[in-house]
Amino acid sequence: MDMASSMSSMMSMSMSMSMPTSTATGAASTETAMAGMGSDMDMDMDMGMGGDNCQINMLWNWYTVDACFISSSWHITSKGMFAGSCIGVILLAILLEFLRRSVKEYDSYLIRKNVSNGLVSVASHDDHENDRASPKPGQISAGGLPSVNSASGNGYRPKLFEQAIRAFLHTAQFVVAYFLMLLAMYYNGYIIICIFIGAFIGSFIFQWEKLGGGYKD
Repeated sequence: MDMASSMSSMMSMSMSMSMPTSTATGAASTETAMAGMGSDMDMDMDMGMGGDNCQINMLWNWYTVDACFISSSWHITSKGMFAGSCIGVILLAILLEFLRRSVKEYDSYLIRKNVSNGLVSVASHDDHENDRASPKPGQISAGGLPSVNSASGNGYRPKLFEQAIRAFLHTAQFVVAYFLMLLAMYYNGYIIICIFIGAFIGSFIFQWEKLGGGYKD
């Protein structure tokens, strides 16, 4: 009886000692797994937010080297590369103003071409009725287009290929403006300033035209 009681007490003691060890082991393994999952999540977030050590911030910033734009392939690795990117953004904004002017000039060309065909008529010139002279027949108005007589019911509908060119110019203008918007969404101060500079230069060059050509004092 004494031997049996002593053996049972020893077994209970061994079981009580082994149970906390297994619990500690399980907790340690759980923490290790959680840490592994956390590192995987951190790695996925790093890769998703840019990868290749790209510095991307959705708040106003002045990043230069290691900044990324549009994709990871546009990764700034030097100050010279960043300067080239700034020049490219300025040229892109100038291109947008050029396309806007091209749309207006092409419409003006189509109207001028069809004035002689009688499909588009211009307003008549009458100095006795108005103190301010209206554009003469064939004369270009302030907007760059001949004055179209509203009494002419026909007008001019562009041909298929002419409308395709107009649509292409509009689409090109839309694409360039969209890329400039994407660049601005990186909130990089240098890039946004370059967009403003390009818009100013482009407007200065391509919006420099005669105003009020038919105006008299």
